Amino acid sequence: EDKKMVDKKYCMSSYMAFRFIEDDSKNFYPGLHHQNIKPIPDAQRILVQSADDIGRRIAEQVEDFRNMKKGLLLSGGMDSAIVASYLPGADAYTFRFLGGEFQKEELARAEYYAEHYGLKLHYVDISWDTVTQYLEPVMKAKCAPVHSIEPQIYQAALQAKTDGIEIMFVGESSDLIFGGMDQLLSQDWTFDGFMNRYIFTRPEDVLIEPESMQYVFERYRINDDKIDFLRFMDDIFSIESSSSYLNAFNAVGMNYYDPYAKLKMSAPLDLTRIRRGESKYLIRELFSKRYPDIKTPDKIPMPRPVDIYFKDWKGPSRYEFRKDIDMSKFTGNQKWQMYCLEKFLDIHEPIA
Repeated sequence: EDKKMVDKKYCMSSYMAFRFIEDDSKNFYPGLHHQNIKPIPDAQRILVQSADDIGRRIAEQVEDFRNMKKGLLLSGGMDSAIVASYLPGADAYTFRFLGGEFQKEELARAEYYAEHYGLKLHYVDISWDTVTQYLEPVMKAKCAPVHSIEPQIYQAALQAKTDGIEIMFVGESSDLIFGGMDQLLSQDWTFDGFMNRYIFTRPEDVLIEPESMQYVFERYRINDDKIDFLRFMDDIFSIESSSSYLNAFNAVGMNYYDPYAKLKMSAPLDLTRIRRGESKYLIRELFSKRYPDIKTPDKIPMPRPVDIYFKDWKGPSRYEFRKDIDMSKFTGNQKWQMYCLEKFLDIHEPIA
């Protein structure tokens, strides 16, 4: 236990930069211990080389759960739509924001997928009130501030659990494995260029006592000023994104399964195709086989109307944050990080 160091300054900077605490041995406060997800080792992953391979491997994995009542987090995107096509009769859960006024075309596509394969569609109605209601349980479970998708995943898991769902399917890892992160794959980065592009919010822009997170990038430095950005994303980004699902489902006490997480491409990503505008080319091909009658949708991240939520937010006021933060310079997601970190600190170190 004494290996667990308390290093609040480090943890704040790591959360701002990466949206998670990169060093597993450091924690915000005594008695807290965050735990990052351990990605599936390469030796246990299934190699796929074509769209048909991917489809076959998803179908095989779904078969393992044949006697369980199945649910699926269904968005308007390709990844969950493909999984839906192997789950006829399952219950699908689709996020709906602001009474359905936000991203209507996403909702319409989810409805189409569910109808096409006979899934029973449920809406998970999310508002700022439900986000704040479920924020504390996910932060307590994680022992750290969280990603902005976690309260809503928690809400969906709770709803599914009430419906008697025994296993929830998600399509989360597909972007990372099949080349969906097209912005980050768009060029062969210089070391500094990638570091500046990747960091979510620069700790020095918002914290009084920032700590540099450059050491994480240094592990991936090659030939002086280049970086092995593919390996960086496999290691660092995969932890950040998958931990959000793991934590939210664990906090509800519900099992979930991502059939993409077990897969690995047998050939290197074709960066030329991705840079020409064909991100996730194998997934696109599989989507058009499973849904021959509709156009392949553009990639959209999991919806969350953070820009609307934080439009008039004045920014954090605790002593750990700078007093001169110009809130107009930050995106909704960056404002969420400041808000969430402040709420987390308030729980553990209330200021009278």
